[in-house]
Amino acid sequence: MGSGQPSKSKVPTSGDGEVIQPAAGEGALENHLGGDEARNYRKYEYDMVAPHVGRSLLEIGSGLGHFSEQFSGRLDYLAVSDNDPYCVGELRKRYDDNDDVEVLDLELPAEIDIRQKVDTVVMMNVLEHIKDDVQALKDLASVTLPGGRIVIWVPGYMQLYGDFDRKVGHVTRYTPTTLGASVRAAGLEPEILKPINFLGGISWWVAVRRGGVGYPDPRLVKIYDRTVIPLTRGIERLITPPFGQTVLCVARVPS
Repeated sequence: MGSGQPSKSKVPTSGDGEVIQPAAGEGALENHLGGDEARNYRKYEYDMVAPHVGRSLLEIGSGLGHFSEQFSGRLDYLAVSDNDPYCVGELRKRYDDNDDVEVLDLELPAEIDIRQKVDTVVMMNVLEHIKDDVQALKDLASVTLPGGRIVIWVPGYMQLYGDFDRKVGHVTRYTPTTLGASVRAAGLEPEILKPINFLGGISWWVAVRRGGVGYPDPRLVKIYDRTVIPLTRGIERLITPPFGQTVLCVARVPS
């Protein structure tokens, strides 16, 4: 969900007053899943998503724009969005001189005011933060061209839900069944719906869930990135795993 200096906005809290980590900032716990410690993981994300991206893209939860910038040169139009004031400000500065990029201050569910409809929406680790996920997906479908795709990358399986999830504001972790139910309820047609990162799921359970730590140790993330991710990619070229740290869905907007 991006990286950078911590937001100056009000820090969100849960109902009992516990601080929930904001999406942006060096202190955001989710950054340890895809920051400088996890370059192989970032490449894994891109390689899984890129084949489904067309010529126009709306990214939800862009952070500072590091994921969508990888599509530079292949897009006719890009819209980036976030609901963190710091991230939105940085995105506007980043794309101030680029008329082909639109920056949106957006928190779903909401009516989306966008310059043009897109053929692809990408949301990386966003939907699990939204209580009314069905309405959020309907809102996204309304700005996606008929036949276009919504690519959804979410944390998998409630067996892995722990302190980390609570601290970063995860409403849930999904399975292919629960994500598929939300996607279909929004009127979308799942084309791809599967768990991925099987070994990562086991590692997460051992190190974070079973291990009882509140967030991933960046030193362990580096080891995980160098060893587990390449092995996982090799295995998943041969089989579809029955379980994973992540669930990937590519949903089609009906023509």
